[in-house]
Amino acid sequence: MSTSHPAPPTAVAWTDPARKRAFDGWLRDLAPAHGLLPETLRLASADASFRRYFRIDRAPAHRGGSLIVMDAPPEHEDCRPFVRVAALMRGAGVRVPEVLAWDEDNGFMLLSDLGERTLLQSLDPARPEAALPYFKDAIAALVDWQRASRPGVLPPYDDALLRRELALFSDWYLARHKGLALSEPQRQTLQAAFDLIVQRVLAQPTVWVHRDYMARNLVLPSGGFDPTQPDGRLGVLDFQDAVHGPITYDIASLMRDAFLSWDEEVVLDVTIRYWEAARRAGLLDAEGWSHDFGAFYRAVEWMGLQRHLKVAGIFARLTLRDGKPCYLDDTPRFIGYIRHTAARYRELKPLLQLIDAVEGIDAPVAYTFGRLA
Repeated sequence: MSTSHPAPPTAVAWTDPARKRAFDGWLRDLAPAHGLLPETLRLASADASFRRYFRIDRAPAHRGGSLIVMDAPPEHEDCRPFVRVAALMRGAGVRVPEVLAWDEDNGFMLLSDLGERTLLQSLDPARPEAALPYFKDAIAALVDWQRASRPGVLPPYDDALLRRELALFSDWYLARHKGLALSEPQRQTLQAAFDLIVQRVLAQPTVWVHRDYMARNLVLPSGGFDPTQPDGRLGVLDFQDAVHGPITYDIASLMRDAFLSWDEEVVLDVTIRYWEAARRAGLLDAEGWSHDFGAFYRAVEWMGLQRHLKVAGIFARLTLRDGKPCYLDDTPRFIGYIRHTAARYRELKPLLQLIDAVEGIDAPVAYTFGRLA
């Protein structure tokens, strides 16, 4: 964003006058040390939580450029995981924002600015060859992160958490969005599918899991993309919910994106590249995965299925509870992902039939990965 035409201060709206006063005072106190120009403050982005991010310019005497300000109301957001995981990722060699200042009591944070353009804004599913260099760097960063994993550092992605996430599909997508009351046989079908999914994913090796590793949370560096240089690599955002869990989660998230879809040959190509990198790093030591890509890919699909069900529920909740209807527009993508995976495995046929009944799909369809009419 050009610093010659900053948005006016009124572009940043506050619903709580007391919080605005606290923020203005905090920013005013920081300005001299960091060369901040408060009049350039403008909204950078808002995510699916209660956090907001602002961009603010720096004076030329402080090397110019811009920094990021996080507004995370402490009654809704705990910034401590963000700070902890940022340190872990940086220690693993991953490019993440540096915490420059933090008002823990009020939930204000000053961060380095990794770049203004996300990878999502730069990808075109019709041009996968142009996306490959970015995916290769995303794989390298992911393997660096996973290779640094240590047990007991991050919360476990355990049975309880997996099931809480799956319940979002039942509670928010089916019950509240679709307005359905499942029959007892339907409820049993869904529960059996959930049990099987949890069983399969808990059998996987465990590593540190970003938990939302997709193009929207990867950032192109302002100085140009050059993965041979530390400052030229993709930046990683939105990592505060990281856990210790199944190794396939993040590659499933990357290639079964919430906001764009790839043809299956592209998904396979990039997943194979990840598999080869993870194998070289010694991360694949289960079920013969280091020698059998097919077995590994099946595990990726089962992990992805858990995520697809969860995200469909989350997107419904964002619409119905949080007043963010734009997310529901991408729900058909996840229903397509769910149906694609369920159609490939005999034991998931009852789930496919349930989803088809919910969606009003009467006839069998031909499956192509990701692309939906």
